[in-house]
Amino acid sequence: MALVTLDELRAAQQRIAGVAVRTPLMPCPWADTAADAGGRTLHLKPENLQPTGAFKIRGAFNRLSTLTAEERARGVVAQSSGNHAQAVAYAARELGIKAVIVMPDTSPAVKVDNTRSFGAEVVLVAMHERDTTPADLAAEHGYVWVPPYDDPWIIAGQGTVGLEIAEDATALDLDLRTVLVPVSGGGLISGVAAALKLSLPGVRVVGVEPELAGDATASFRSGERQVWSFADTHRTIADGLRTNSLGVLPWEHIQAYVDDMITVTDDEIRSAVAVLARRGRLVAETSGAAATAAYLYHQEQLPPGRSVAAVVSGGNLEPSLLATLLAL
Repeated sequence: MALVTLDELRAAQQRIAGVAVRTPLMPCPWADTAADAGGRTLHLKPENLQPTGAFKIRGAFNRLSTLTAEERARGVVAQSSGNHAQAVAYAARELGIKAVIVMPDTSPAVKVDNTRSFGAEVVLVAMHERDTTPADLAAEHGYVWVPPYDDPWIIAGQGTVGLEIAEDATALDLDLRTVLVPVSGGGLISGVAAALKLSLPGVRVVGVEPELAGDATASFRSGERQVWSFADTHRTIADGLRTNSLGVLPWEHIQAYVDDMITVTDDEIRSAVAVLARRGRLVAETSGAAATAAYLYHQEQLPPGRSVAAVVSGGNLEPSLLATLLAL
């Protein structure tokens, strides 16, 4: 399968302009004063500021905007635990396309409610039926399937995050050496890694995932794409990172462009959510805080005296959970 090209990434950037927010690369002086920071500086890429609360709008809009008139008339179907669901629903509303979203019945209520608020029909299923139900609905109704990560259009759209990081690092004259990216099915890190490697030579791209859902790290270390059980990956608090295997095309990108993987504990994720809220004034969902957790608690795996960027991938957090984490 072909890797996405720089031309495809730039074309996606043009398609999503005016729909996805061009989020800034934010300096975090509060993180640089830590005794173990080793002279590093942290910048955050706050994708929680997107209109759907997460980076997924980039890939979803890029994919839907390339549909033919005949495909748009058929409508789309997608499966997601929440953020891709909201993104497809939002993009479909903007483009006048019917959207049916299959979500696990364990999805956070805030993500289900938001998806419906964008006009999509939501079908709740057991987790083990999430990835098979869309094919059934597509066969029955003729919908176009919009996968969450195993798709070149989706990967190119998510990769616009990396293009923006490269542009801002150059404009700010940052000695950016490492970019931390959360990993689930692999669409985000695939696009970001491709964009950075093709436009900012010398930068290291490091994936971050929970220890309790470490299928991507296990795959990276072994050199073979691994599949974990849903029972294993659903142990983590990071609901957006519970996918039990990398997509086939994302795995190809990771092998080509990703330099390392870091796993973080659920306690580190919880703490990072609180730190981002208190010190960074950013509301991050647990999945969105994973990359920041890697910076805060795994400095030994980062080169000293260099700038680090961490992607805050989303902010769709249940208010009750945020209150609980802030009280810890």
